[in-house]
Amino acid sequence: MLTHPTHGRLVTLGLTGMAKALDEQQRQPDVATLAFEERLALLVDREATERENKRLVSCLASQASSKTPSSRIST
Repeated sequence: MLTHPTHGRLVTLGLTGMAKALDEQQRQPDVATLAFEERLALLVDREATERENKRLVSCLASQASSKTPSSRIST
């Protein structure tokens, strides 16, 4: 199987979530019982989740940095 070149290509293409999921799948012996489509779906879901998490972290960081002490209400 061409796992090492595939992993490298995923990283090069910016699909790090899929690359991480592929690594995890290779360490789980029971994943071989899944159909190709099921394994592919797990890889795609992981990539989508990683991207959404990255977007949310970026959004939260942006919101946090835009708040200044002068915008706080003092009592």
